[in-house]
Amino acid sequence: MIIVRFAGKFHPFLVYYKYMPTIVHKYGGTSVGTPEKIKNVAAKVKAVRDKGNNVVVIVSAMGHTTDELIDLMHKITTDPDPREYDMLVSTGEQVSAALLAMALQSINCPAVSLTGGQAGVETEDIYRKARIKNIKLDRVKKELKAGKVVVITGFQGIDSKGDIITIGRGGSDTSAVAIAAALKADVCDIYTDVDGVYTTDPRIVPEAKKIKSISYEEMLELASLGAQVLHPRSVECAMVYGIKIHLRSSTKDIEGTYIEEGKKMELKKAVRGVALDLEVAKVGILQVPDHPGTAAKLFKALADAKINVDMIIQSVHSVSAAADMAFTVNKTDAKKALEITQEIAKELKAEGAVSDTNVAKISIVGTGMISQPGVAARMFSSLSAAGINIEMISTSEIKISCVVKAAEGKKAVAVLHKEFELDK
Repeated sequence: MIIVRFAGKFHPFLVYYKYMPTIVHKYGGTSVGTPEKIKNVAAKVKAVRDKGNNVVVIVSAMGHTTDELIDLMHKITTDPDPREYDMLVSTGEQVSAALLAMALQSINCPAVSLTGGQAGVETEDIYRKARIKNIKLDRVKKELKAGKVVVITGFQGIDSKGDIITIGRGGSDTSAVAIAAALKADVCDIYTDVDGVYTTDPRIVPEAKKIKSISYEEMLELASLGAQVLHPRSVECAMVYGIKIHLRSSTKDIEGTYIEEGKKMELKKAVRGVALDLEVAKVGILQVPDHPGTAAKLFKALADAKINVDMIIQSVHSVSAAADMAFTVNKTDAKKALEITQEIAKELKAEGAVSDTNVAKISIVGTGMISQPGVAARMFSSLSAAGINIEMISTSEIKISCVVKAAEGKKAVAVLHKEFELDK
């Protein structure tokens, strides 16, 4: 309320300020892969803005542009300078952002494109895979206040020296969620070539069902276990800042899947999804002396080599003071992990080290497991009945993972999907 003096008297007036919701859109490479698709995205964005929303759009590089740039780089050098690598691959998103801004302007929708640095995305001083440290959105807010749609390059920011830095593959999802959090956006719509999160990969199990709503924790597990619809870092960011993600199709105007706070959901089903990861390898160290510090020595060496270890099991031999230890790594790290393990085996006077890349990790995920006993027993029994041998097991409150032979991975997915009635 304000007080105005008029004709010698003071009069109170109520002043109403119109609230404009802020919507963040993110479009992946396939969604902006051609000029026609970019025009379709522009029309979609304009329709949202015309409803009275502030709109910020984060874009990936067109189609396979990033891969094409990397291939071009390899024709120049196989050992690129990290700074120049980031300078090169960041250009893909700049092309998408500028073209989308032009497309919006061509349909009478004011728009401006900004690089991650121009938008205020500040990162660690680490080339190729930095994390976002801070976002200063003064420029973005200024452009929104001027009535423009702001189109921002995903996947990148600037470091303390002002250099362009990329934040790793899948970083556009993370950029979108981080910017949505900084803007306190109402929702972050991530448009992609799938129309939501399914109970498993529909290409493996045609009966897979789209999930209407899934918790951050469940989505984080599925994303980390091989479900490639969202990058794990983006889900982690959304969970920390409480940003609702709507994962939806860029070609179909239908509701997708909401990733949000789990407390809002019912927990009738113990299992919400089944994931398959074929990019896994198993490494083992045999007959290692069972003494304190043995595991620490091995896994410190792997950590120093920047190799991420997932599942770990140890079995102690009853007739000797020795143990076998096995663990899983990403398949791309298998060779290096085996070399390190062989060196440690020599130091510890173990029998040796072996590896196997012909394996797969099958996982079931669901927050309902916390309150429903017997889930593990059902998983193991159903796999056994199907003749599928389990080589390793790892569990958490909302996840159970098993390593099986790679050739049996898809069969295991189908068996578990049916066992937990995810098709209903």
